[in-house]
Amino acid sequence: MPVRGRNQSAQALQVHGRLFLIDCGEGVQYSMVEHRIPMMKLDSLFISHIHGDHVFGFFGLLSTLGMKGRQTPLNIFAPPAFGPMLKFFLSYYGDGVGFEIRFTPLKMKEPETVLETRSIRVQAFPLNHGIETFGFRFEEKEPPFNVHKEAIGQFGLTLTEIGTLKRGEDVHRADGSVIPASEAAYKPFVPRSYAYCSDTAPFPEEALWLKGTTVLYHETTYLQELQEQGALRHHSTTLQAATVARDAGVQKLLIGHYSSRNAEMADYQAECRTLFPETYATSDGESYDI
Repeated sequence: MPVRGRNQSAQALQVHGRLFLIDCGEGVQYSMVEHRIPMMKLDSLFISHIHGDHVFGFFGLLSTLGMKGRQTPLNIFAPPAFGPMLKFFLSYYGDGVGFEIRFTPLKMKEPETVLETRSIRVQAFPLNHGIETFGFRFEEKEPPFNVHKEAIGQFGLTLTEIGTLKRGEDVHRADGSVIPASEAAYKPFVPRSYAYCSDTAPFPEEALWLKGTTVLYHETTYLQELQEQGALRHHSTTLQAATVARDAGVQKLLIGHYSSRNAEMADYQAECRTLFPETYATSDGESYDI
């Protein structure tokens, strides 16, 4: 339900120059303008499920992209039930959309890769929400090795040898000497990952599928005292989300999708931190580095 100071579900995620939008609640284009998120650079839209608070914003967003003259194709990953909604939109407003929309219906029963580039991989997986709902996990691929600049002069490396070291392989020279990759090269970063789980009640495979995720966003619609109501409506409580984060071994838990009956986000954070101290209650407009 509408609450002052809280918009509907939508997150912008930037990874290696690509901009992804996860869910598209009412008013999302206004929020993107307010927070200076360049909607024309949007690469892909991921829809978890077709409840209104997660999709009502796509009409305005797609219309505005068309009015701005977008030419680049837009990927949309969503449950099959989103297809008729998209068809309805295009039947009435499609003349103003001058770009290709590539809709991929999600049908998996366990995690599957739905998008892959040279640097990232995106997986979708089913959640437990009463209607067909999916979570998403974005992960960096292992980066190639970089060669220490000083090693190039120290060992007199050739271009071929530099290429060998960038693959993480030792250089073996004709004179029998070896240049270990462990000495001459290094990994520029440890791959990071981000997962989005909203809306869902907990389920047995969840922590396993999220194992080792760097940052997890998980809905906490209810405080723990409303656990029974959460089960009826297929939502999670604070302690249920914290348990998933703990069991999955994530580094940081972001929480949101709060019930309209509770205005104090600090209550949600405090309950989660009793099980998982690295919990942060999110607010509109905040940004986090992963």
